[in-house]
Amino acid sequence: MSNVLWMTLPYIAFTSFALGHVWRYKADQFGWTTRSSQIYESKLLRLGSPLFHFGILGVLAGHVGGLLIPQSWTSAVGISEHFYHLMSVSLGSIAGLAVVAGVGILLYRRVTVPEVRTATTLNDKVMYLLLVGALATGMLNTLTNVFSTYNYRETVSPWFRSLFTLHPAPELMAGSPWTFQAHVLIVLALLGFWPYTRLVHMFSAPIGYLVRPYVIYRSRDPQRAGKNRYAKAWVTPQAPPKRSRWV
Repeated sequence: MSNVLWMTLPYIAFTSFALGHVWRYKADQFGWTTRSSQIYESKLLRLGSPLFHFGILGVLAGHVGGLLIPQSWTSAVGISEHFYHLMSVSLGSIAGLAVVAGVGILLYRRVTVPEVRTATTLNDKVMYLLLVGALATGMLNTLTNVFSTYNYRETVSPWFRSLFTLHPAPELMAGSPWTFQAHVLIVLALLGFWPYTRLVHMFSAPIGYLVRPYVIYRSRDPQRAGKNRYAKAWVTPQAPPKRSRWV
């Protein structure tokens, strides 16, 4: 069972994450969107969305530092384990609270605004359930680490890195506390489900806007359009008058 949970399941989740995005981009580019509901309500969205997005960036940065950077590297540059633990708990708590507050506001908005609630699909509900589960177990691990001497960088982090070296060590994860195991399992489920949700917008950026031609809007001339039902509904552009070189 240990091999299934901590060796087979991660590779299934990673494969679904990678190939799912390729399939989604090839087969459903029209659905590659956030399905924004700002048109229904914007006040709560303007508050909750920045809290969630900036907080999640901090959470991801903390996970990159904690999981991918070996403890020996930070020790080599003079960062003690006590200082690292203090910084990770402090910054992790701030980022985590921002994410929790943001998600709380967004969920409140999605439940209390009728139009937004109607636009919520079953896919969204499963996504939010996994997201809240990952956040809850992650915050639980952060807060319990304040009073615990458990060092996840000696077990969870080496296990995670071993997956990418193709020499998985499931025994490292099997011996970790249940809160870390629950967090990892929920995150793996979220990663596997990710490509089929609105979360795909994380990999989108309007880069094409930098090089596309300008969009020119011309006002309609109501007098000209009113004379004839089939008349042109726009004003024919005229060349601007020449300016004097002395002006």
